[in-house]
Amino acid sequence: MSSPLRFTHTVTERFLRYVVIDTQSDPASPTCPSTEKQKDLGRLLARELQAMGLSDAHLDEHGYAYATIPANTGKRVPVICFCSHMDTSPDCTGKNVRPQIVRNYRGGDIALPADPSQIIRVADHPALADQIGNDIVTTDGTTLLGADNKAGIAEIMDAAQFLIDHPQIKHGAIKILFTPDEEIGRGVDKVDLRKLGAEFAYTIDGETAGNIEDETFSADGVTISIEGVSTHPGFAKGKMEHAIKIAAAIVDRLPKNTCSPETTEGRDGFLHPIGISGALERTTLSFIVRDFTDAGLKEKEALLEDIVKEVMQDFPRSSYRLEIKQQYRNMKRVIDRHPEIIDNAMEAIRRAGLTPVKTSIRGGTDGSRLSFMGLPCPNIFAGEHAFHSRLEWVSVQDMEKAMQTIVHLAMIWEERA
Repeated sequence: MSSPLRFTHTVTERFLRYVVIDTQSDPASPTCPSTEKQKDLGRLLARELQAMGLSDAHLDEHGYAYATIPANTGKRVPVICFCSHMDTSPDCTGKNVRPQIVRNYRGGDIALPADPSQIIRVADHPALADQIGNDIVTTDGTTLLGADNKAGIAEIMDAAQFLIDHPQIKHGAIKILFTPDEEIGRGVDKVDLRKLGAEFAYTIDGETAGNIEDETFSADGVTISIEGVSTHPGFAKGKMEHAIKIAAAIVDRLPKNTCSPETTEGRDGFLHPIGISGALERTTLSFIVRDFTDAGLKEKEALLEDIVKEVMQDFPRSSYRLEIKQQYRNMKRVIDRHPEIIDNAMEAIRRAGLTPVKTSIRGGTDGSRLSFMGLPCPNIFAGEHAFHSRLEWVSVQDMEKAMQTIVHLAMIWEERA
């Protein structure tokens, strides 16, 4: 059913204010946050939260923003947290973002004004078919937009303001958390869960309106270090075993029509080379391995080692070392122990006037790691599309629905306490 509440929205204004702040993270940086400019947004958010009356709102030295909306009910309600990340992807520049709004979208492709070669095509973005009559925010075509995840931030901020402005809406204590460096896999490295004090959480970082995601990939990283045999190339016959060529042979023998990102979808996992570096004597190959089950991970890692062993037979004086590093695990095994988390979220989505759809993420979120750190944390839609690219877009109406979902979720936890 649709909500009887009268919602007012400033989510678009907030979103447009946040996206022009460059918060791109840097995987090569050893610091936390990886870029100081992420704190520019964090400081702004802390100030805005303080202006709402949340006296504990602050940005810590690691670039995490925390705040609490105090409970206004006598019930014992579990403390819930809403979380989004401040950084944008290193894959595409986030400097000098110039957002535009396509009002009352009537269908068809959207050409971006500063680079006519950048076109959001209906054929490539079928979700546009659900946006007829809505207002769509894009960039000018020279940068990403940053809806991943500043849409989520704007939605949480707008919901917080709404709850504060409407004290008749009863709710338990609500924690707000904005993290740095999610895009480079370090989003919860320095989070202080004791200070946060939440029992359950939701990341607001999903795509299609109405979606809730309770499952992620499980993920490992694999490094293969190859020791070849180096000799002078003028006298190398029968002696040289070239480490770069060994690495190339390994990559060439990977499955061609399956087991890669470009050939899989749905619940299929993959084995994906992401880097090669080195020289004749020593070369390193880096892979990421993804699957929804641990057994699937092990199968792919065994396949990779079988390929390496087969290739190495042709290079008897060379050697290799294969190392596997766990990255994150499917959060579903944690979420399933607490069915009320998903039940409450699906009811909140219904009350916002949408049909809830439970889906899986072909990737990971801060919620994956938070869940295994003791804070069960599924992912709720924020409305973002085509993230990490210059074609990124989000609709105003989807952001408003996400904000309403957050408000309803706070109410439902109190009602059902």
